[in-house]
Amino acid sequence: MSACVPTRADDPSRAERTHDPHSPPPTGPRRPRIAGADLSASIAVFLIALPLSLGIALATDAPLQAGLVAAAVGGLVAGWLGGSPLQVSGPAAGLTVVTADLIHQYGWRTTCAITVLAGIAQLGLGSVRVARGALAVSPAIVHGMLAGIGVTIAVAQLHIVVGGTPQSSVLDNLRALPAQLAELRPAAVSVSVLTLALLLLWPRIPGRAGRLLRKIPAALIAVAGATSAASLAGLVLPKVDLPSWSSHALAGLPEGPVLGLIAAVLTTTLVCSVQSLLGAVAVDKMVASRPGLPARVGRSHLDRELLGQGAANIVSGTLGGLPVAGVAVRSSANVQAGAVSRNSTMLHGVLVVVAALLMVPILELIPLASLAALVMAVGIQMVSLHHIRTVTRHREVLVYAVTTLGVVFFGVLEGVTLGIAMAVAVALHRLTRTRITHDEQEGVHHVHVRGQLTFLAVPRLSRALHLVPQGAHAVVELDGSFMDHAAYESLQDWQNTHSAHGGSVELVGRRAGVRIGEPTTPVGLHLDAGQAAAESADCRCHPWTPWRNHQCEIPESVPSHAGREGHTEEAQAAAEAARSSGRRTGDTDGSGTPLTTDATGTPGEPGTDDGPGSSGAVAGPGDADGPTGSARPGASRADGAGGAGGADGSRPNTHQLARGISAFQRNTAPLVRGELARLAREGQQPSQLFLTCADSRVVTSMITSSGPGDLFVVRNVGNLVPLPGQESGDDSVAAAIEYAVDVLRVRSITVCGHSGCGAMQTLLNSEPGGPQTSLKRWLRHGLPSLERVSDESRPWARLAGRAPADTVEQLCLTNVVQQLEHLRAHESVARALRAGALELHGMYFHVGEAQAYLLTEGNEVFDDVGVADLSA
Repeated sequence: MSACVPTRADDPSRAERTHDPHSPPPTGPRRPRIAGADLSASIAVFLIALPLSLGIALATDAPLQAGLVAAAVGGLVAGWLGGSPLQVSGPAAGLTVVTADLIHQYGWRTTCAITVLAGIAQLGLGSVRVARGALAVSPAIVHGMLAGIGVTIAVAQLHIVVGGTPQSSVLDNLRALPAQLAELRPAAVSVSVLTLALLLLWPRIPGRAGRLLRKIPAALIAVAGATSAASLAGLVLPKVDLPSWSSHALAGLPEGPVLGLIAAVLTTTLVCSVQSLLGAVAVDKMVASRPGLPARVGRSHLDRELLGQGAANIVSGTLGGLPVAGVAVRSSANVQAGAVSRNSTMLHGVLVVVAALLMVPILELIPLASLAALVMAVGIQMVSLHHIRTVTRHREVLVYAVTTLGVVFFGVLEGVTLGIAMAVAVALHRLTRTRITHDEQEGVHHVHVRGQLTFLAVPRLSRALHLVPQGAHAVVELDGSFMDHAAYESLQDWQNTHSAHGGSVELVGRRAGVRIGEPTTPVGLHLDAGQAAAESADCRCHPWTPWRNHQCEIPESVPSHAGREGHTEEAQAAAEAARSSGRRTGDTDGSGTPLTTDATGTPGEPGTDDGPGSSGAVAGPGDADGPTGSARPGASRADGAGGAGGADGSRPNTHQLARGISAFQRNTAPLVRGELARLAREGQQPSQLFLTCADSRVVTSMITSSGPGDLFVVRNVGNLVPLPGQESGDDSVAAAIEYAVDVLRVRSITVCGHSGCGAMQTLLNSEPGGPQTSLKRWLRHGLPSLERVSDESRPWARLAGRAPADTVEQLCLTNVVQQLEHLRAHESVARALRAGALELHGMYFHVGEAQAYLLTEGNEVFDDVGVADLSA
């Protein structure tokens, strides 16, 4: 058969089959359409919001109707105007302590006025676009604040759980607790225990029935179950009391000391804004994990979200409601329930209004002890062990602890202020904690500076430098990312003096062997073109670092010591070469952030340490995107075969492989040695088999953000999976599949194709007959893909949102689908699929766009994978 495949772009029958005919234009105004997913999600969120809103109102000692007002306004106003479509707003547990303190000091009507003023302040902050600035608050402070609020809530509600009355502060509650426990009220305790038991056990119901029952929120089941039990048992308990809406108190003019009111408004604004903005970022992360949803929903607009929260607080305070903020529990339920637009949030607000007007007799059956137990459980959950482990790992546990204790014993504003002060103190301590050591090895004096080099470290630096004898060779290693002017001048003056007395000085950056410059240029200062080229002449690439134009081009005309006497002609030539290759000082990352440039010319992230979290060692944007992988224009050889430096052996270690291994041993091995030692002890336990092409531009660890031990990788030309029995003496792919499934017990297998695949292009252009080379014999396993793309009766595999760019891309997509079918034919895979122990995934990576696409099940469409915001 002919290997030529038509593109079929002008096939009218094909267009009718893949695209629905356009309907005639509407003749009248279109009615708003509400997706079924939004309707079901709104019901799920409403069932969670109703008991929580009443419970939070009870915890703040506010009118219970205020919780319903805030829930309705949060859904309707913040849901309509906010910048995070799937975030649900309402009365938040994080505001409980603040609101309770305001009610205790100023009364309910003034608290409503403070809520209105806080909303106006939020409108002002949103108008000047400072929403991103709120995210600069250390997560340790935010988590500590929430933990302190959670402890305060839990201690206060414990009194109601045992049948008593809470006090005004944590210390008073702790003092009164023994007396409360001595006078337990069995009815209240039994209802509270039943509520907590249902809340804890409902999500853990096993089996198929459990999966169905868990769709009903545990909070609703807990309150409904406790209410039903109390009613059937005839227990006499304090219950929800919702007075007539006609007597509901609205906002009044603020009364009290001006400074106190200003502090109250600032506190409410701070807590509402930070919690809402962090919640919006968290919702973006949840949305990004749902395939296909990110492109439809989009990322949150934080300034608009702040404006929406401000408007909601103005309306809520005016109508006599609690302060409003984004709520994590309801937002998470909204996303997990399948919501696709802001309609779900607004519908939940409508349902709250209906319940507040029509369900008053039912709500008044709820025991207060049940609501108190529910809110106490929420407070306990706010002290997150995950957050504690995270701040401990980042050495910020002291900030977390100070903020938590400050909120518990002094109040929210005071606790946050103490946390900020502690965070500043910790940062200053880290900035001033600089270790400077001196030692001598084989006649070379090494001065090692670990940490940031500021004026505070200049005396110690001067003492260490003066330990180097006159005329000796010295190496100064700067293991930090910052040097101020005082330290730079001290170092420069010593270097000039030492050189004048016959000594020599070599200064290297954070990674040993990387020159800072001769004459020395300190870390963080920019070089001009000649200096940059002279220093990048001795080029070294560093793996696992942020990269751009990673494949180093060593100017052949520049000797290794060019530029030491100033701007020579050789240095100027090197500068021109550096400019032509795109490596410049002052480059940015696309958002205006300067990229620091080390002596290799390879940009890195400012202020970050290299580690095993990122990948490198691949071609930069200037590489050819075709299947041949041709070199860039003007690229020089880095293996020492060309150029004077490599010919005469004057430049040691110029062989690219040896240089790369040396860089790994020097820079990367110390970072991963502990993890690799653990893997050596425990053996490999990968969770995925990743089958992809041998193309050098596809770096599996980079595009999957995986590390050592995560992936079991099989690479071959064309990412082909031969059918069982057709390997013809080469069982390597089948053996790898069997080993991964039966021995390693991987949970998923991914077949990954990529753009510009040379194997697919060769398959398209090959003529029948001719000599049977090894490549032709191997590529015969791709002939079913070629036949599939030529079959007019089968739908095309395609990318979401656009047609394939050309026939090669169409074949690359179809080949992934076809190889997945070959994969299912292997007995070990089929057996694991029947047992439900294995998942198969198709993936397409567009090299030029740096965009990954995942195959959706059943319709042969590759959806792009969205980007999650990790700034929080």
